[in-house]
This record gives sequence, structure tokens and C-alpha cells, in this order.
Amino acid sequence: MHLLIVEDDDAVAAALTEAVATAGHQVQRLSRGADALLNHQQAQMILLDLGLPDIDGLEVLRKLRQVTEVPIVILSARDDERSIVRGLRLGADDYLTKPVGLAVLLARIEAVARRSRTARTESAAITVGSLSLDLERRTATLADRELKLTAKEYELLALLARHAGTVVTREQILDALWGDAFVAVSRSLDVHLTGLRSKLVVPGMIVNVRGVGYRLEAS
Repeated sequence: MHLLIVEDDDAVAAALTEAVATAGHQVQRLSRGADALLNHQQAQMILLDLGLPDIDGLEVLRKLRQVTEVPIVILSARDDERSIVRGLRLGADDYLTKPVGLAVLLARIEAVARRSRTARTESAAITVGSLSLDLERRTATLADRELKLTAKEYELLALLARHAGTVVTREQILDALWGDAFVAVSRSLDVHLTGLRSKLVVPGMIVNVRGVGYRLEAS
């Protein structure tokens, strides 16, 4: 598993890196919140400190949760109830307070990973009304008609289908498909949306929520 460690203390980061690497994981370490927002796309799990030098870790967590569902484990010296509750409510999958034993940390990482794998297995296929997506074969059918989609059109449709009935922001889409939510707004999204809508041939199936993003409705 590819782990991203966001920790500004070099000694702590070195100990964490050695522990998770010894357990067989790939590790990337960053020390700033801004870097984590720009370089999290390959991570399969994030270990996040809250006391970062540029952006408070809870704000980093909030922004990450706008664009990714990757498991996030907070590892912080903040042990007050308010911080723990805020972290979990903002979307952390677990909250560990420093100092934590490395054996306990590895066990928690494994537990969060198991829950994440179970969730992915349960969602190997998505059905929204007459739309069906096979996520393993990367195929999509609408009313038994196979859709001939480009790679980006399929990824866009799958992302909207995973959140059917709720709004997916432009930032979430740009980050998931291009890894560029916090740098620039790409006109490519509008081009792919136009192409996808023309292939769906169902007016109103993808709803534009002005100034926010897009919502997929059942056909």
C-alpha cells in the first residue's frame, strides 16, 4: 500500500517511515499541508499530523475530504476532546494521539485498510436507474445500450455515479481526473461533460448546479 505521511517533525517522520516501510508499505513523506493538497493523488492512505507549519491539519483534512475518499488517519499530539471530535466529523477514518506505539499504529493502519477494501469490493458495480457501470471491466450501459466512452468520459461518469443524487464539485472532479483541483480550472472538464452528455442522450441526467458542480440523476 502507498502511504503518504504528512509530518513536519523530521525525527517523528523518520520513525514512522521506517516502521511502515518495514511492514511492506511504500512511503512518501511531506512536511507541509499545501504540498499534501497538491501531491496526494497516488496515496492509498494518508497519515496526517495536525500541527503543520503552513496550514492547520484540520483545514488540510477538510480540503482533502472535498476531493478524495482515500482513508485518512490523524496522528497528532492534540489529545483534547474537541480536536478529536472535529477530526472525526471532518472525515478522518481514525484518530491517534502521540506518542503511539508503532505496533498499535500498524494495527490501526491494517484495520482502516480492511474497512476500505471491503467498501471497494462492495462497490465493484454501480447501478443508477437504467445506468449500470462495471468498475472492473470499465464498461457502462444505459437501458441495455453499451456506451462508447473515452477513458476520461468513463471516469467522469463513474465519479458522478458513485455520488448519484448528490452534488460533486468541480474541484472534486478536477482533482480526481486531472489531479489539479487547487492549481487551475481546466476547460477540459467542460469538453468531456459535453461529450458525455451527448452519448447519454438523456436530457437532464447530468444536472449543472450553478457555481458548485454537477449531480447525476437516475434516468
